[in-house]
Amino acid sequence: MLTGSTSEISTYLGQGRRLRADRIGLAGLLLSVLAASAPLMVVAGVMPTTYGVMGIVGQPLLFVILGVVLVLFSFGYAEMSRHVHNAGAFYAYIARGLGGTAGAGASVVALVAYSAMQVGIYGIFGFEISTLLAEHLHTTLPWWVPALAAVAGTGVLGWLKIDINAKVLGALLLIEVALVAVFDAGWLASPGPQGLSLHAFDPATLGGAGLGTALCFAIAAFVGFEQAPVYAEEASRPQVVVARAMFLTVTFVALFFALSSWILGVATGPAHIVDAARKQGSELLFTLSHARLGTGFTDVLELFLVTGIFAAMLSFHNVVARYAFAMGREGLLPAAFGRTSRTSGAPASGSLLQTAVSLVVVAVFAVTDHGPAGDPTAPVLHLFTWMGNVGALGIILLMAAASFSVIAFFTRRGAARAQAARIVSAALAGLALLAITVFTVKDFGVLLGADPGSPLSWILPGVVGAAVVVGLGYGLVLKAVRPRVHARIGLGNEAFQLERAAEAADRTA
Repeated sequence: MLTGSTSEISTYLGQGRRLRADRIGLAGLLLSVLAASAPLMVVAGVMPTTYGVMGIVGQPLLFVILGVVLVLFSFGYAEMSRHVHNAGAFYAYIARGLGGTAGAGASVVALVAYSAMQVGIYGIFGFEISTLLAEHLHTTLPWWVPALAAVAGTGVLGWLKIDINAKVLGALLLIEVALVAVFDAGWLASPGPQGLSLHAFDPATLGGAGLGTALCFAIAAFVGFEQAPVYAEEASRPQVVVARAMFLTVTFVALFFALSSWILGVATGPAHIVDAARKQGSELLFTLSHARLGTGFTDVLELFLVTGIFAAMLSFHNVVARYAFAMGREGLLPAAFGRTSRTSGAPASGSLLQTAVSLVVVAVFAVTDHGPAGDPTAPVLHLFTWMGNVGALGIILLMAAASFSVIAFFTRRGAARAQAARIVSAALAGLALLAITVFTVKDFGVLLGADPGSPLSWILPGVVGAAVVVGLGYGLVLKAVRPRVHARIGLGNEAFQLERAAEAADRTA
């Protein structure tokens, strides 16, 4: 990639068409991407669901296995981040490996997937806030009121400098992780009826019909680590810090989730964790916390569950805004989205777009929610579950495609022998991710908790399929009608520098 100085990205289209460089270092980048994984939300929600609904006692081992798969994925993906600095990370990498048409398809899938993930979180955020108010202040508040307030809050923060966002995300994340660590330490010091059993790490515990669905739930918990390259243009020393942030994030998430899911089993005893999760559901963590650490700690835990959810919303909002910026800069979206705020350097138009989308979706779910206040059906079982699973499916598909683009990228450049280890790891990861994609589509009804034969089982994954078809079709149209734009897909600021060099050569010819 052609680069200027490490602190400036120069484009002849002006400073309003680039993200501000050197705004975020390794620590800020690490905290920003970790926030998207929402550790407390995963421990409180995903883990009890996997235990209770799928009956998989070996959930800790599942996190270890998926951690290995995603580390394999990261070897090639991180190497791509050293060669391509683009806020539209997934689609830029896919375009550079598999061509502009595939890149256009990936850009639409990324925009839909990350937007769905972000919007879906408003549902559980609104429900948790309304539940806390009812429990502690005896105030009845519809879920959509705090959800709409969160839309406004993330919209404002999305306009600010990324280093300010990183500080907000980092502070919330560190408290969240510390609270879970205290919970884990409490049960490690005095375990449940079966002691510190390692039964959950026995491969035999992964047997059963629920394994495929459990894989889908568990890999969705990792979503966020792959966001690091989105901030490459704003990072200090991106050739170094982006790859480090990815490896540190995926390793931490795998170990943290494996440990925490194991501790849940230790607290109840491996023989009882499935029954306990079925009875308690998302209250399991708080019931165990209350029994060991008391009411005060549990109340704090519930409060920071909400702040952790907000941090995840903000993290995904920032990613969507940057994808929209990258697409606007390259002509995949209107040029207005490819401009940044003069004061903060943030992708303001992209942030505004995501705020508007969130406002519309939350409003639609609010208008169609005819249940009483405190009924989680619309915000949790519909908005959060529907949108979250659509987003996770899209991101898993993008990771699989990115794995194969790594192979194509280095092979086409004659670097296959030098990058042999990364190519092999990308191939293994790509095959594993494709298998998980198939499991996700097949078990989508189970992921939604839908009745057998429900049309949602094919309508919602069809959203991702439609995004693929629309994106590829759009890429083909661009190739035929606007070949210059098609040729620029995935190049980012490099395209502008190449065009400037070409113009200079024409003038001197």
